[in-house]
Amino acid sequence: MRAGALILACATIVSAQTPTRRATNVGALLAYPTFYVLRPIVLVGKVETLADGHVQVSDDSGAVRVIPKGGAPDGTDEVRGEFWDLGRMKPDDPRLGAYDLKATFGIDTQGAWPRPGEVTAIIATSIAPASAPLAPSIRAIVLSPSRYLDQRVTITGQYSGRNLTGDLPDAPARSRYDFVLRSADAAVWVANIRPKGKDFEFALDSRVDSGRWMQVSGTVHQARGLLWIDADAGSLALAKPQTETLAEDREPGVRVPAAPPPEVVFSAPTQEESDVSVNATVRIQFTRDLDPASLKGHIRPHYLAAESEERGELVTPLPEFTSNYSTTARVLELKFAKPFERFRTVKIDLLEGIVGTDKQPLAPWTLTFFVGT
Repeated sequence: MRAGALILACATIVSAQTPTRRATNVGALLAYPTFYVLRPIVLVGKVETLADGHVQVSDDSGAVRVIPKGGAPDGTDEVRGEFWDLGRMKPDDPRLGAYDLKATFGIDTQGAWPRPGEVTAIIATSIAPASAPLAPSIRAIVLSPSRYLDQRVTITGQYSGRNLTGDLPDAPARSRYDFVLRSADAAVWVANIRPKGKDFEFALDSRVDSGRWMQVSGTVHQARGLLWIDADAGSLALAKPQTETLAEDREPGVRVPAAPPPEVVFSAPTQEESDVSVNATVRIQFTRDLDPASLKGHIRPHYLAAESEERGELVTPLPEFTSNYSTTARVLELKFAKPFERFRTVKIDLLEGIVGTDKQPLAPWTLTFFVGT
């Protein structure tokens, strides 16, 4: 299977499991109807009522029929709804029961059913005048690509590797390091630059770095219904998390996809390691950025209580420690005021209440190791 086809298949599975709305444009719909079929979408284009009474939305790439809930204003509008490809739906699909197929879609019910791609439409839930974006952003570029084509832009978004969360239907295949940046309900490819900087290098085919915020500069390009930012050398850097509030832009029942919650990916000492040095420093690395403030009061190093009973201790001692969290490496480092007691089991509990920068919770986790000499 070709790489592009594999990405398309994976993305289709994701969309089937999670019907999240996607910001897109007419060119992408026409090029990849399979990816968007029966999926909630939002796009911007010229809405007009034709002489035959049908409504369409168009841009420089072409036009798609729109089935409005009521009257449709003419002009540059934002259209929200669900994309249908009737050739990929069955004639007895209950969703079609509310429509006169001949009058609405031009289908002769006595003839052959249309083939995939022949009859498409956006079943609109709302059509409203589109406001011009104040500055380039991933969402603005996706919704209005002609406004930014061949222009240099700087965008900020969350890293998503080689389309690891299925945000886009295919890859532009411009270089071996192409990756996706996502923000709110939109996503775009970044090409010709490796996701690597002075203090970081992101994995392309693993979710370990998904959700890290990055700023990229480059030139906007479009082909085959795909958009990408052709990045310049040295135009990539880590960025602070951005607020993604689209409350006024969300439809009931449609949620913006979230990146995976943070998890522990590595520790030193390792889990159940034995003969650990009494002077060991504990390091724990996470898959995603943590909110450093949430660590306070939620880290608990302690010795095994059962061993205290065997030793006749009335109270199990708690090792005194200081902690430091590196946002660049996503590593929590624990240093202890005194050496560990020899031949004891140490547990490091990360308690409930630790969250990522997007407030997704880290599941409670415990590191256990045995101290030697």
